[in-house]
Formats: sequence, C-alpha cells, structure tokens
Amino acid sequence: MNDQTPIQDGPNAPQVSPGSGIPPEELDRMTDDIIAALKTVYDPEIPADIYELGLIYRVDIDDDRNVSIDMTLTAPGCPVAGEMPGWVENAVATVPGVQSVKATIVFDPPWDQSRMSDEARVALDMW
Repeated sequence: MNDQTPIQDGPNAPQVSPGSGIPPEELDRMTDDIIAALKTVYDPEIPADIYELGLIYRVDIDDDRNVSIDMTLTAPGCPVAGEMPGWVENAVATVPGVQSVKATIVFDPPWDQSRMSDEARVALDMW
C-alpha cells in the first residue's frame, strides 16, 4: 500500500492512498472531485452527508485509477446498509478519470459522534 495523506484535517479524517503513477495535479483534482461526490450521498435518516458524518474511513486510488473506499454506518443495523455502498460507488464513479469503484463497509473502528465534522454538528444541532 502507498503512503497515506489526509484528505481533510483532523484526527478522524479519512485517508487517501494516492497511486504513485498519477501526476500530483491530477491526483489533487480527483481527490477534490471524489470528496464532492461523497458529499452528495446522504444517510436517509440523518440530514447530513456521509462525508461530513465521518462515515468515510479510507479512500485508496491505485495507479490505474481504481478507487477503493472503506466506510462505515452510524449503526450496524442501519436499514440502508445493503444499499449505501452502491450509492457511494455510483456517486464516485461519476468522477472523471475514475476507472472503477468498490465501497466496503467496515465496523472497526466503530463510528461515534466524535467523527462528525462541525458542519454535520451544526446541521444536526449536536454540540
């Protein structure tokens, strides 16, 4: 696996593992576009996007521009657990340059409210 670089600040920031063969300016654009795509996916029970909720743990972009995403859910019994990885894959697949996307749900570490961004906390009035 390649070195990991944070794609947002903070101790709970998801990590991106860049492909070493991708030019830095293209990797920066793809990273920004992937984040924007992730922000279009919402948990239907919570009025905040999955990125700001802290549900994205890792994004790996390999040399061939295949994207692998580790994500979690707010609760293991989430009613959309079977659908959400597909929503993530469909959103990220629209990013120019992405060849394929695979989203995998993980529960380690378990999600908790400390992973949410300030934006999500404001939207949910959780201070």
